[in-house]
Amino acid sequence: MSGLFMLWLPILLSAVIVFVASSVIHMASPWHKNDYSRVPNEDQLRNALRPMAIPPGDYMVPRPTERGEMRSPEFAEKVKQGPNMILTVMPTGPISMKKNLIQWFLFTVTVSVLAAYVAASALPVGAPYLTVFRFVAVPAFIGYSVALWQNSIWYSRSWSTTTKATLDGLIYALLSAGTFGWLWPR
Repeated sequence: MSGLFMLWLPILLSAVIVFVASSVIHMASPWHKNDYSRVPNEDQLRNALRPMAIPPGDYMVPRPTERGEMRSPEFAEKVKQGPNMILTVMPTGPISMKKNLIQWFLFTVTVSVLAAYVAASALPVGAPYLTVFRFVAVPAFIGYSVALWQNSIWYSRSWSTTTKATLDGLIYALLSAGTFGWLWPR
């Protein structure tokens, strides 16, 4: 088995490569341009919600106060009337890209460490490139993509958005696997 300490270079380099690739995908290409639609009458909606001072967080509308309420005719009528939403309220003010980018980079390092752990647990020093590639690609793909699917399954997120994010995750996994295969200890 290869120890994780021997894999510090592919862990960090794959995280940096994924970070750069994700920046290119999200900022330099139109790939995610239409992931979120504009709400009709956006200003009217914002003006209606602003006085409510809804704290940052995740909300469901309508939301029963207890499980039994979901079976009531009154709740069924609320659902029938709509709108039905899963709503994420972000803090008011400028978006801190610095904080988001730091968290994203730490996430890429975490995925690389977990993929390295799987590969190091199974493969010896000197393992062939394609074997390393396979043992890193699968857990990296799972880390970058598979958890996103439940957002479409349970929360009605557009399957188009989830599919694009899954393809992004596949790209990130392949880049990670290639980096590990290239830098695997010999």
